[in-house]
Amino acid sequence: MDLRLELVPIPVSDVDRAKAFYADTIGFALDHDVEPGNGMRIVQLTPPGSACSIAFGTGMGAGTPEEGTVKGLHLVVDDIEAVRDELLSRGAPIGEIRDLGGVRFASFSDPDGNTWELQDLGAMRALPLS
Repeated sequence: MDLRLELVPIPVSDVDRAKAFYADTIGFALDHDVEPGNGMRIVQLTPPGSACSIAFGTGMGAGTPEEGTVKGLHLVVDDIEAVRDELLSRGAPIGEIRDLGGVRFASFSDPDGNTWELQDLGAMRALPLS
């Protein structure tokens, strides 16, 4: 049985602002921005190198920030310093790198409070899985 996580809907209050944040500031690829009708708009973006995308829009039942936010989505990276520097140069509100026993993290949030963690496994990557 395959179970592939390929799309995560996130709640946003302003679709255009969220689209600009994820595409321009964070560097996600814009896959779709469609309006199929009946007041529905679907925006889908994919992080570079990822098989999983995010989606938000209007009229699609993904909720609103008032109904809650998505917390702790992880973007796994090979070089957290380089990725953090790139995001800072794009104006992303990213925090300092934290080392939690060989796994390093740096966090940011979008304008609606959805939170993300950059995760660099570093030396942990070489350990065998049990």
